[in-house]
Amino acid sequence: RPVAIISSQQQDGTIISVSPEAKEEGLYGGMKLSLARKMNHSALLMPYNRSLYTRLNSYIYKTVSTFTPIAEPAHFGQFYLDMTGMKHLYPSYQQAGYSIANGIADKTSLNGTIGISINKLVSSISTAVVPDTINEITLGEEARFLSPLESPILPSVHIPQVKKMVQFLYLKHVNDIQKIVLSPREGSIIFGKNYKCVHRETLGKDTSAVRPPALRDHIIEQVVIPKDTNDQFILRSIVKTMAEQIAFQLRKRQQIAKNVKLEIHYTDGLRNARRDAFVAINDKSIVETCYRLFDLTNYRRNRIRIIIIDVSKFVYFANQISVFETENIKNNNLSKALDIIRRKHGANSIHSASALGNVPKRKSLSLLTTKTHKICNNGFSLYPS
Repeated sequence: RPVAIISSQQQDGTIISVSPEAKEEGLYGGMKLSLARKMNHSALLMPYNRSLYTRLNSYIYKTVSTFTPIAEPAHFGQFYLDMTGMKHLYPSYQQAGYSIANGIADKTSLNGTIGISINKLVSSISTAVVPDTINEITLGEEARFLSPLESPILPSVHIPQVKKMVQFLYLKHVNDIQKIVLSPREGSIIFGKNYKCVHRETLGKDTSAVRPPALRDHIIEQVVIPKDTNDQFILRSIVKTMAEQIAFQLRKRQQIAKNVKLEIHYTDGLRNARRDAFVAINDKSIVETCYRLFDLTNYRRNRIRIIIIDVSKFVYFANQISVFETENIKNNNLSKALDIIRRKHGANSIHSASALGNVPKRKSLSLLTTKTHKICNNGFSLYPS
């Protein structure tokens, strides 16, 4: 039966991913849900469930990690395994591949494809274009394997400057690009500073190592909006509440974050993100930074489903005392007063009045816990527990 993953059940939702059976019936990623329903009535349309996919992806990662000490997760369902030195455990790399595929199928009932090669680039391309369970590209055959494939299979072709030249010169296959990059002079003229990168990829060369995931200290605030919206008042209210919660946690740690990433997920599946750094740990400064990031990130008119703020790279924050009362000192004092209330009544007991009624439940946190409230003189709303 054809299956498609959709961004939303609403009419303006889009298809995110399709099964081979759905692709054969004319469905494709990015198609509007309203059009898909008119074209195909037998397809099973399943809503995007990130938490489920994350748990399953983590389970598969634990499974493949039993076959080698070095495993790197790339995307959902895609992993790189470094099998160097594992020959004494398996008769051949193909036999090891079958063992991995069978292990995943037995535990998750998922059938996958495995590409075996000298590097990550060729292996990932192999799994994308070859439907066989196991496909091995022997050393020295990388360029020949890539030659008949279409140009967009190479990651460097998606660089805007490279993509423009590939389309202009109608370089449809990798073989066409290979002929051009044989001459350093011609390749440098056409692809400019991207010539070396394009040249390496057309030959199937990749020196990036397989790296296991590294644990890092970070704070994440995520809001899944119950009803998709592009209302700026609602969205900015949500961002403000998230920023205030992050500011409260940073002040508890007496640290400041040098890396702040704000990411939004649109209903059509597209994502966008921007990065910055915090310069202070009072609410006003952090909210202004998050507002600026949100305005830079949200350049489309599409409705938004998820907003994520991820902060990391923490350093100790030393607040220099000023002789004179400045705006920054007033903001710090206000934040300290609010922290006293949050510590006594809970982190979600008080927030800006501008966010009243507009802030949905955040992941692992419950907002607007009671209907009775008192409006304080400082413009904040207090929710007694």
